[in-house]
Amino acid sequence: MQRMNAAAARRTALAAQGFGKRRPAKPNRRAVLDVVARTRLLQLDSVSAVVRAHYAPVFSRIGAYDRTLLEGAAWSDSPRARRGLVEYWAHEAALIPVADWPLMRWRMAKYRHGRWSGMRKVVERNPTLGKDILDVVTEVGAASAGEIERHLELDKLRPKGTWWNLSDTKMLCEQLFAAGELSTARRVGFTRHYDLTERVVPADVRGREIGEDEAVRELLRRASRALGIATESDLRDYYRLHRRQSAPAIAALVDAGELVPIDVDGWDAPGYLHPEASTPRRVAGAALLCPFDPLIFCRPRIQRIFGFHYRIEIYTPEPQRVHGYYVFPFLLDGRLVGRVDLRAERGSGRLLAPGAFAEPGYATPETAGALRAALREMADWLELDEVVIGERGDLAPLL
Repeated sequence: MQRMNAAAARRTALAAQGFGKRRPAKPNRRAVLDVVARTRLLQLDSVSAVVRAHYAPVFSRIGAYDRTLLEGAAWSDSPRARRGLVEYWAHEAALIPVADWPLMRWRMAKYRHGRWSGMRKVVERNPTLGKDILDVVTEVGAASAGEIERHLELDKLRPKGTWWNLSDTKMLCEQLFAAGELSTARRVGFTRHYDLTERVVPADVRGREIGEDEAVRELLRRASRALGIATESDLRDYYRLHRRQSAPAIAALVDAGELVPIDVDGWDAPGYLHPEASTPRRVAGAALLCPFDPLIFCRPRIQRIFGFHYRIEIYTPEPQRVHGYYVFPFLLDGRLVGRVDLRAERGSGRLLAPGAFAEPGYATPETAGALRAALREMADWLELDEVVIGERGDLAPLL
């Protein structure tokens, strides 16, 4: 079996995710889609403390770009612009290349009667509501759950839903989305506007039938290419597969030479190397990483590869937070050297950094200088005038 040292494995993982490449002088739609071609997905999340999660990984890899390029690829209304990305449940809710949509058919079939038990109960107590929703969308086109609800003239006095207490209409829209009958035609703010999948996903894509076993193998191929080098649990986590799916599929890919078993010094589990993965001599550059970046959303993996312990603290009571509400790890020349708590205060045009913390050995002027430049670049991208540094953390005085 091949062996690799931990530093080489780290560089391999970074290169697979698109770090260390020369940034385009003026990023265009192709450059944006090239990022997704590498990562295969951009996780969606409702938190907007700095910028929505799907925008940030593209910025981390190619620098300041026009966010409407990503929006146009995912939610364009133009009949001339072929859709490049589509929403579905991949790692979590995510944007994926539209060509990957058929790889999720097995999951859509699994979700046909409810993605989780609460949703199944809503379906059971509203046996005709799903059809009613499809009839409305067929007639009026893309619409939010609220617009559909109003169109159905449901009880106006019923309390409106939230993410944790959704109305039955919203729940059924989500169920139809999970089952592949509805898709997201566009977003207004962060609100989904649902449309019939046949009006969102091109016919040649919808027409591809891929069985579960074949789809799982292909998803693992994509995960392997996106990760470069990974354990079985890393590969499985990328698309939220079950071990009963991933274990036999990985064995088959190894037998076919599409995954190369490899021992990595210091890893607590066997590794699998993508046969086309590159291992550069160095990975230069700096990047602020959103908590939902594909490089770091698998927390055990970043602990294993970078020795970086990271937990998102959004749901931790403020007095118990260690680093802050919405913390971006800081990547510098191939290592995670620190983290910074960030908030975009759009009304006052300020990027706030209440806390900045170095990893052991990196509380240096060099780290602070690189982080200062990265914060300024992010502020400019978000059209914020001022960067305000707080007092928490050992990097704050240096900043």
